[in-house]
Parts: sequence; C-alpha cells; structure tokens
Amino acid sequence: MKKKTHLPKQKSNTGMKKREPISEARRYVDNAREILKERGKLDDEGFQYEDEKYVRAAGNYLWLGVLMALDGVFHVREDRRTRVNIEAYQEAVSKRDLKLLSWLTDGYNIIHLYMTYDGVASKDLCDLGFEYARRIINRCESMMPSA
Repeated sequence: MKKKTHLPKQKSNTGMKKREPISEARRYVDNAREILKERGKLDDEGFQYEDEKYVRAAGNYLWLGVLMALDGVFHVREDRRTRVNIEAYQEAVSKRDLKLLSWLTDGYNIIHLYMTYDGVASKDLCDLGFEYARRIINRCESMMPSA
C-alpha cells in the first residue's frame, strides 16, 4: 500500500480579484505624477527638474502604465514576464487604430526613450509624456470589450 504524503494546503485565488488593466494603468500614472510632485524639484525658473533620477523613475511608471492599457486591449504580451519590443505593439495597434498608432509612437519616444532612458529633465517634455499616456490609456479604455 502506498503511503500518502500530505502537501501543504495552497491558497485559492478565488478570493483575489485580478486588477482591471485600465484602472491599473491609471494607478501607475498616478504613481509617476506623485514621484515628480514629491521628489522632483524644479530649478529656479521652473523649466527643468534638478535630478534626472526622478524623471527616469516617473517615465518608467508612465511607460508601464501605457503597456498595461495596451495589453488589456491588444493582448500582445499575455505574460508580464515576457519581453516584447515596440514593433509588436505597433503592428497590433496599426491593424485597428492609426491615430492610436501615432500616439503610441510619439509616446514611446517621449516617455520611454527621452524620459526613462535619457532622463531628459525638461518639465514641458515630462508634461507632454503625461499627456500622451493619458491619451493612449483613454483610447484603450474606449476599445475595451464590454463585459
């Protein structure tokens, strides 16, 4: 007779609610805004952030929020651990919405490249990055299938 081994009881996921992609994307945008508001000090003229570290952090949160919204509609990246390049998102978006494609391309340049990688500390550029994130997320929200 085989001896039974008792495995530890695993918690059920039924009590946990999966976050909705648009609200999660907006939460990331709020986090980015808070980083710049609390830690990103502007220079005397109010044109540049003094420390690019906070611009990079805010840009990273903004871009992650954009990707969450896009994944909610286009399902380019089913698993968050999978790395997908921008061309895959552009291809998926181009099949449905050319205006969103334009915003995505501009948003990628401003948010991901200029803010996150380059740390460009211009307040106007950061404000534009937030505007593109807002546009993309709102457009994705309007494209979400009704439950």
